[in-house]
Amino acid sequence: MPFFKTPFNGYSVRFSPFYESRLAVATAQNFGILGNGRVHVIDLSPNAPIINELIAYDTADGVYDVAWSESHDSVLVAAVADGSIKVYDTALPPHSNPLRSLKEHAREVHGLDYNPTRRDSFLSASWDDSVKLWTLDRPASLRTFREHAYCVYSVAWNPKHADVFASASGDCTVRIWDVREPGSTMIIPGHEHEILSCDWNKYDECLLASASVDKSIKIWDVRNYRVPVSVLNGHGYAVRKIKFSPHRRNLIVSCSYDMTVCLWDFMIEDALVGRYDHHTEFAVGVDLSVLVDGLMASTGWDELVYVWQQGMDPRAA
Repeated sequence: MPFFKTPFNGYSVRFSPFYESRLAVATAQNFGILGNGRVHVIDLSPNAPIINELIAYDTADGVYDVAWSESHDSVLVAAVADGSIKVYDTALPPHSNPLRSLKEHAREVHGLDYNPTRRDSFLSASWDDSVKLWTLDRPASLRTFREHAYCVYSVAWNPKHADVFASASGDCTVRIWDVREPGSTMIIPGHEHEILSCDWNKYDECLLASASVDKSIKIWDVRNYRVPVSVLNGHGYAVRKIKFSPHRRNLIVSCSYDMTVCLWDFMIEDALVGRYDHHTEFAVGVDLSVLVDGLMASTGWDELVYVWQQGMDPRAA
């Protein structure tokens, strides 16, 4: 299967919602503690297991996340350690990028998510304990959401409700928000340790997943969230990122500081249906293609990006 070597440590990988073979990768020097960053836009070669770099953008600080625009096939946004969000357009020459730098967060921007329903807006999650709502046609954020008591690591729009999103925080809660309401509409005290990631099920708008430093993934029904629908145990260290499958209701993928990527079916007793141990350092970024059923990608601190088909060995050529 194809892999791509980055000069810095991988932090996030995202498939394009427009091109089957295109991905964006966020990387940071020195494990994201200090140094530069780089955003890579890469393409899978149709003829061989090769990944070609389309373009790369350098930043003065580490890049922790990337998200593709849902309305412009060449536009992506990057979450940067200096508290800024950089906007890039791959259709423009390198000297025209970044298109702009949105700088309102007081600390590192750690997570981004584009609205898949309304398609014109995106969210940023920051270590300044806040979430901000943006559109590209305005230089300032539309709104700031400040209820979390610690770093916000992850945000995710509900796939069916254009005004609803979830945020995951180091304060051990997931909060549900409606942008039409003045404050959060629900607080889920999901774990006893920091929550690093959250995601909504693509087929059931009431199902939400959270992933924690406590090594577990929990599936919640927001209509009755006192007890999780399912608890997925199997990772040896903190679970860094989770993504529900865009093609299968019951599937969710995760990556962890235990260096593995896991695939789960949360509706069956033996929920762990696949474990991939191809990374040799922390696995911190994972994604599933919206356009190709079963196509997966991951990145980690070993400076490698892997793209493979579910059930295959990511290392097999």
